[in-house]
Amino acid sequence: MDGRDKPVHDGRRGRGVNRLAVVALAFIAFVVLALTTYTISLGSLPLQEAKAVSTTVVDRHGKLLRAYAMADGRWRLPVSARKDVDPTYLKLLLAYEDQRFFDHHGVDPRALARAAIQLGSHGHIVSGGSTITMQLARLLEPRRQRSLHAKLRQIVRALELEHQLSKDEILDLYLTLAPYGGNLEGIRAASIAYFGKEPKRLSLAEAALLVALPQSPETRRLDRHPEAAQRGRDRVLDRMVSENVISAEDAAQAKAQAVPALRKPLPVLAPHAADQATALVKDQPIVRLTLDASLQKVLEPLAHDRAIALGPNVSVGIIVVDNDSGDVLAHVGSADYFDDKRAGQVDMTRAVRSPGSTLKPFIYGLAFEDGFVHPESLIEDRPVRFGSYAPENFDMTFQGTVPVRKALQLSLNVPAIVLLDRVGASRLSSRLKQAGGNLVLPKDEAPGLAMGLGGVGVTLQDLVQLYTGFPRLGTTRPLREIITADDQDDSRESMRLMDSAAAWQVGNVLLGTPPPENAARNRIAFKTGTSYGYRDAWSVGFDGRVTIGVWVGRPDGAPVPGLIGRVAAAPILFDAFARSGRLPAALPKPPKGALLASNSRLPLPLRRFRPIGELVRTGAEQAPHIQFPLNGSRIDVDRSASAEAAVMPVKVSGGVLPLTMLVNGLPVGEIDSRRQRLIDPPGPGFARLTVIDATGAADTVVVRIQ
Repeated sequence: MDGRDKPVHDGRRGRGVNRLAVVALAFIAFVVLALTTYTISLGSLPLQEAKAVSTTVVDRHGKLLRAYAMADGRWRLPVSARKDVDPTYLKLLLAYEDQRFFDHHGVDPRALARAAIQLGSHGHIVSGGSTITMQLARLLEPRRQRSLHAKLRQIVRALELEHQLSKDEILDLYLTLAPYGGNLEGIRAASIAYFGKEPKRLSLAEAALLVALPQSPETRRLDRHPEAAQRGRDRVLDRMVSENVISAEDAAQAKAQAVPALRKPLPVLAPHAADQATALVKDQPIVRLTLDASLQKVLEPLAHDRAIALGPNVSVGIIVVDNDSGDVLAHVGSADYFDDKRAGQVDMTRAVRSPGSTLKPFIYGLAFEDGFVHPESLIEDRPVRFGSYAPENFDMTFQGTVPVRKALQLSLNVPAIVLLDRVGASRLSSRLKQAGGNLVLPKDEAPGLAMGLGGVGVTLQDLVQLYTGFPRLGTTRPLREIITADDQDDSRESMRLMDSAAAWQVGNVLLGTPPPENAARNRIAFKTGTSYGYRDAWSVGFDGRVTIGVWVGRPDGAPVPGLIGRVAAAPILFDAFARSGRLPAALPKPPKGALLASNSRLPLPLRRFRPIGELVRTGAEQAPHIQFPLNGSRIDVDRSASAEAAVMPVKVSGGVLPLTMLVNGLPVGEIDSRRQRLIDPPGPGFARLTVIDATGAADTVVVRIQ
């Protein structure tokens, strides 16, 4: 070869290399263009549809209370690999399905090469070489046939997924969509249905089984083919031993465990609260409640067992409220949500029922607040009439002169009504409403003395909210059951119930109420109630931490002979406190202004309570006494007559002038020297007429205007 030939030869080789580079680049460009065109033809990934999950209701700690199946009947629960899944399962899953999951970009060339070699040597597909990302792509777009075209589609989709989602998001989505047989999708639904627990803590046998099931979910369904499922689990364990992921001894122990052959029902805790929450909170996959699942779980069987023991068609409602926050910690709406005979789906904590004697503590509280009675004051329990109304005690007997403390603890009717007469039924009603208690009166009825014995309607939830005012020393907070994103700054304001000293006195009195048989004394402050005709039995109690309310009765309002609050409801209340797993917390200490004294050391006016209409002596002077109208009388007023004819006369004896006249607490002027005055009668209903003389002595009567 001479010198002239060399440049020609080198030029030809350079031109050849350039041609190869151009061809290679053109081929790569063609492949990229083909893949891009193919990807565009596939359309967008159905990620939004794939992220749809069953609505789940969780407690204050994130524990599952209840889940609702999706519209097509599938159970698919949201899951986070890092928060919700046992690390043992994740280790087995990645070792068995995709060892280089965190290293590749959706496709593992080594796995594909191995699959191709196996296909060539065996003549059929032995392993697909699919990564978890490719398997997720197949779950997003299910295809029955296994072909090269389907594999190419998975590869392209896997690359898309890796571009759009992080590794954690891909793993979470896979764990949410993986099939486990029937209508179960995702590891959470499978773990709960097969093992009765969340996948946070799994045994080696359980973890291996959950790895094996998605490979062939229908032929390995535990409720149909448990033997095939066990063989699949053991195959996973054997491979993990061969790859030194687990020891042979651990695998042998796991294989010795039987696989479950039946599905367990998904939890249905606090179904009434869950139903209401999902009705109020729309389009939220996870609804969080203030409830405590552990407490709810022990109170629901308590309600169920006691209802059965009390008789057919009887139901039980229980509600537990945290005193400080007003959060509902447990909500048992009925004895059995699925028992139609007991109207199980009716939430009896929200039903309006007669409260019996459970409103009496509020009467006493306002009496303490007004300062005309003290827990150690003496009060008469004797027959008394208010017009045609003559209250009687439950046992049809009278105790005579008793301390106010004992009158409340024994739930005597006459002292309560006498005090209500002095406090005023309208004032009691408005104060309870102010504190969040919505009392339902009979149609066209004004608050009257009968409300002190249950002549009014109230829900268990409202009643418990009112009772939290005692351990809170006079204030209540609206109950809360649903936690929303807006609840980070809880803006619920406290509502006034009564003076702090009065609230403490009521709690101190109720703490000494005789407990049910075999229960410890002076641990829980509580009150019972029984409505007219044995239709409702109640018991509400509190310690320094929580307030618990119990209702027992028939949802249809039919009477249950012998259904008494002290016998039917109080034992459930004490059991509920016991099952809470915590000792009763002490009640608050006496606030400033609380008078602690025996009867003999009380101021003279507080030693004995004198009802309205009874004469009060002040020194040598006779106190004023309303001679007309008589206490408890009915006054007919002709409102169609002239103004002069429609007035009502009031006559008074005794007292030191000047005498001031008040109607329902409002002054209407002075009584003349003849000790009489004509007043404009108030509207129909009960009216309080009070006369006060110059020394402060007073007399009051209650009349009914018709």
